[in-house]
Amino acid sequence: MSKKVYKWGIIGCGDVTEVKSGPAYQKVASFELHAVMRRNVEKAEDYAKRHNVPKFYGNADDLINDSEIDAVYIATPPDSHLEYALKVANVGKICCIEKPMAPDYASCKKIVDTFTKLDVPLFVAYYRRSLPRFLKIKTLIDENAIGKIRHINWTYTRPPKTADLNDAYDWRTDVSIAYGGYFNDLASHGLDLFIYLLGDVIEAKGIAINQQNLYSSKDAVVGNWLHQSGITGSGSWNFGTDIVQDAVDIIGEKGKISFSVFKHHPIVLHKDDKQQTFEIGHPENIQLYHVKNMEKFLVHGTVHPSTGETGAHTTWVMDKILNR
Repeated sequence: MSKKVYKWGIIGCGDVTEVKSGPAYQKVASFELHAVMRRNVEKAEDYAKRHNVPKFYGNADDLINDSEIDAVYIATPPDSHLEYALKVANVGKICCIEKPMAPDYASCKKIVDTFTKLDVPLFVAYYRRSLPRFLKIKTLIDENAIGKIRHINWTYTRPPKTADLNDAYDWRTDVSIAYGGYFNDLASHGLDLFIYLLGDVIEAKGIAINQQNLYSSKDAVVGNWLHQSGITGSGSWNFGTDIVQDAVDIIGEKGKISFSVFKHHPIVLHKDDKQQTFEIGHPENIQLYHVKNMEKFLVHGTVHPSTGETGAHTTWVMDKILNR
């Protein structure tokens, strides 16, 4: 697939692309952000002007079929990912899909099978797999810093958003798009990271309920899972508490690694009654290393950590925890 410059187009140039992802495609030597699309063409034009993007569209098909575009980043809500991804695959263009990959595992599998059959590269924007902060945790694990790992636990709690209290629409709380509510959007980041750190999950189950009745999706989820290596996992996610909590513990036979998925708390290695901390920040454009790794894959043939297969597996785990 190697060529001098890959011209990318973004479908859905909304908030997530302003700082987190869009500029990253402009900071990689072999990539060029060449076109953007939004159904509100005036907003697409505004984005293009502010980010110095040559082309803008109000229709996704026009961007997908633009002969100058080599690759497409789909950054729309997940209920449209299947439709757009299949169109991108069928014109033979490289694709990166924003997470979660699709609302359910069946849709993810359709996407993966199509790209595999057509032999077209497919990535999913689980960028934590590429961030130095979390690669440090992987290094500690690989170096056997806490011995054989026994269990991982994640507790995440948050108060309801003002928009939720005011009955404002959000795809994240629409049961037809995100059955698990914010769990689908946020827990997917952590679960995907845990799979990267500890290996594939072979069994998962859980309970999902709606405690607040603020919206149609679930707002409280608990789950358990089993990694192929025999490591057990547990998690609790609640979006109706009075405090924000984001705490992960990886428990080994000789110690513990503590960190947060979203907060910038230091990584803490607990061992021999001592603590060692690691302060590792994020780049301004948080998807930068993820995008750089796509470039390395396309130009140098290196392995990318977040592919269609890994993204689909994460959705499978979430479906199991949600009892879908």
